[in-house]
Formats: sequence, C-alpha cells, structure tokens
Amino acid sequence: MGSSENTTADSLERYEKYEGLLFARKPHGVLLITINRPEKYNATDERLHWELSKVWLDVDQDPATRVAVVTGAGKAFSAGGDLDMVRRQIKNFKAMSGVMKEASDIVYNIVNCEKPVISAINGVAVGAGLAVALMADISIISEDARLTDGHLRLGVGAGDHAAIIWPLLCGMAKAKYYLLTADFIDGREAERIGLVSKCVPATEVLPTALSVAEKLGTGPQSAIRWTKRSLNNWVRSAGPIFDASLALEILNFFDDDVSEGAIAIQEKRPPVFPSTQD
Repeated sequence: MGSSENTTADSLERYEKYEGLLFARKPHGVLLITINRPEKYNATDERLHWELSKVWLDVDQDPATRVAVVTGAGKAFSAGGDLDMVRRQIKNFKAMSGVMKEASDIVYNIVNCEKPVISAINGVAVGAGLAVALMADISIISEDARLTDGHLRLGVGAGDHAAIIWPLLCGMAKAKYYLLTADFIDGREAERIGLVSKCVPATEVLPTALSVAEKLGTGPQSAIRWTKRSLNNWVRSAGPIFDASLALEILNFFDDDVSEGAIAIQEKRPPVFPSTQD
C-alpha cells in the first residue's frame, strides 16, 4: 500500500475525522496533507488547531505512509490564528488550557512522529501554521512566501514553537531579532539565514517537496527514521525552554495587551498596547 496512486480508498479511513485537512496518496508511500480553509487563508480556528495537533499521531501509525508532505490550499500556507477565535480565548482559563496542550502537541507530535515530515510553504505562514511549517523535518518555501512569528504583534510572547526551534535553525542573533520585532521574512531571506531547508520559485514548491518525499520514500526506512530520531534529540533537549515559553505565552492571554493587539490586527492599524501607556 502507498506505492501507487491506485491505493484503495479505505486506506484513508483513519483520516475521515479531519474537517480542515485534505489527504491524498502519492506514489512510494507519500501522503499529501493540505490545510484546507482557503477562504480564510487557512487560518486556524479551534477545530483546525486541534486537527494539526492530532494528525501526526495518525501519520505515525499509518502503515501506508512513509513520508508526509503538508501544504496549504490556495494562496496561503496558513495565515495564523483566526482572530475571532483569539478574542474568544482571552482571559478564558479553560480555553487557554486546551490551547496550551494542543500547541505543545503540535510540536512534540511532529518531533516524535517516526515518519519524515516535509512542509511545502506555498504562501504566508504565521502562528500555528508556521509551527507546522518550521517543525517539519525538511521545509521547502516559495521565494515570495512571507512568514512571521506574529505573537508580538498580538501582544503575547513567542511561545508555540519559536523558542524550541528558531535558535537551532538560524542562530540566537537572528532568532532574537525576528521574534522580538515580528518582522516578516520572505522565502529568500528565510533560506539565507537557515530558517528553512530550501527556497524555490512558487511553481516549484510542491513539485520539489514531492520529489524530496519520493527520495525519502524510496530510501532505507529504518535508517531514515532513526536519523530523524537522533537529530531530534537536539530539539528535545530544548524542551524545558519550549515549555516555559508556552506557559508564558498563555499567561499573556490574561493581560490587556492581547485585547488591543487582536482588535488592532482586525482593524489593520498599529496597536497602542496598554503596557506602553504608563
């Protein structure tokens, strides 16, 4: 199973519960996962956030899948958290407790999935979508795609993946600069600083990702999986840093700055954070 486009439909049964993700079998055990809210630029609402935290468990247990490729439908990879969802979560302890668990699972479930994960970053990537894009084992980005860890724009700490992976990928100096300023980075700059694996023209993003996936899908499976496992011990060693950053991000949701940040983003204006008005 997984070696042909004619793989029987029932091999996708484990993925029928997903509403915001589409699945397609490709040759050589490659599973293509498409984030599918194109009308919202694939922004994550409550349901999609949950799905992005759980799907890697199914990929890990899927005997027909050797490699997963994740991309976005339409023009975006994923344009961050749905702002209506964000505003529902502010100062909501129960909701934020669930978000914290899911945000942790997005990171650790990709790290611990024994199958390689490749991201095909076809457009803007922010928030939980960016976590998926950069926690992937190999990342292919469009030259004109733009990404940012937008937490500081919202008024919360950079907690959902940045502290665990950015310093490893691009070094502390660049990580601090882009995480503290929340400046956007295009695909070329992301490749230059080492934040992504490879930058290609927009039309070549998915073909390149699928070509790399095919190479992995036809390679020595135990050796590939154990190499991933070994390398990810660098990521696991930063687990306490990540856990602290995530907890501090969640704590920010009980501050007044996040309310102003969410409204300002929706109104497309610069925020006036209460913490700057003392």
